[in-house]
This record gives sequence, structure tokens and C-alpha cells, in this order.
Amino acid sequence: MSKKLISVHEVARLTGITARTLHYYDEIGLLKPAEVTEAGYRLYDNAALCRLQNIMLFRELKFPLKEIKAILDSPDFDPAEAIARQIRLLELQYQHMGELIAFAREIQQKGGNTMDFDVFDKSEIEKYEAEVKAKWGHTKAYQEYRQKDADGKEDNYRRLADQLMTMFSELGALKHLAPDAHEVQKKITALQDFITDHYYVCTDEILNGLGELYVCDERFRNNIDKAGGDGTADFVRQAIAVHP
Repeated sequence: MSKKLISVHEVARLTGITARTLHYYDEIGLLKPAEVTEAGYRLYDNAALCRLQNIMLFRELKFPLKEIKAILDSPDFDPAEAIARQIRLLELQYQHMGELIAFAREIQQKGGNTMDFDVFDKSEIEKYEAEVKAKWGHTKAYQEYRQKDADGKEDNYRRLADQLMTMFSELGALKHLAPDAHEVQKKITALQDFITDHYYVCTDEILNGLGELYVCDERFRNNIDKAGGDGTADFVRQAIAVHP
């Protein structure tokens, strides 16, 4: 009996993960397809989808991609224990969010003089995250990753910054087009994916906030305009504003 395989686009439709992100996960060894056809099309089976589900959960919990790979590749990794720990982390985050909402409502009702900085304390969440990482962090591969990560962090920062400026340069070269032009919007999607892959989960809301920041913050505006030419920062903001 043959196993069921689905394409990149079917996985993207099922999970909401972009095809570009799936390709990137394959490149870094985080999520390999079950098969690759002679034409180069990636195909995924149930095992790959289960791994992707774990990746997505760890991403929701703000774990970096390299740490997720190290955890999932650990010989001590237990999927049942992982989901239990993920649930606990989500519960802690849910509780923290509830406390913030309650605090915000109190300010709304009583005015802006309410003082309670304890509500911003995330130490319990951070402590549990550290426990999760430590649980699967004793393998040689994981320790080697942490050392390489520490050694290469500064070089990596410069490399990512250069890549980001290159993306703004490419967007600047498209200023003659309308902000909602297909080619421009492809670059905005790539920008959003790049930020998610290398920095933090860039939701549509965060992306819109960044668009405003690129114009309002003089340092951002100057650097982006330097990369793509005068007016690039404002063009990027306009393109983000109409991004679907």
C-alpha cells in the first residue's frame, strides 16, 4: 500500500505556511520532504506533516529555527512529552495574556494612574522555556550548535543586515511601479518571510507596524533610502499597507 504524498502547495494550503518558507526549511534541514520528483517537486508524507506541526508549535512559542531543529533531531526527543510541554507553555502564555488584558481594563476603568509592573513579569514563562531547551539540550549536536551560534552571532547579524538591505535595494528599484503591483508585492512577501525566518514571527499586524516605523524612525528611513534611493522607505510603507 503506497503512502499518501502531498505537494508543497497542498501543504501551504493546509497549514498556512508559505511555499517559500517550506523551501527554506528544506534548505536548512529543518523539514525535509519525503520525496523529490525527477522534476524537482517536493512531496510530503504524514511523518513530515507531524514534524511540521511540532515546528509550528515551537515557532508559536518563539523558539528560533536552529533551536527547533536541534530539539527535534535530539535522540531524546519524545513527541508525547513535547506536546505536553508545549501545552504547558501555551497555558502560561494564555495566563500571562489574561493578566495583561485584565490590567489594561483596570487602567481603562480607573484611569492611567494604576501602577502594577508585576503584571509584565514573564520570568515563569522564561524559566519553563529554559527547562524545555535543557531537556533536549544535552546532546553533543545541540551543544555544538550553541557554541557555533555564540561564535557566529556577530557575523550572522552583519550577514542578515546586509541581506535585509539588499531586499530594500530591490524594492527601491521598483519604485516606478504601483505599490500594489504583483512584482512589488512578491518582494513584500519575501520581506515578511525573511523577518519571520531570521528574527521573529512577522504577523500582518507586525508587518504594518514595521511599515510605519520605516518612515517615522529617522534611522530606519535614512538606512532604507540609502539602500534603495530616496523615497524607498515611504514606498515600502505604501506597499505594506496594501499587502494582501
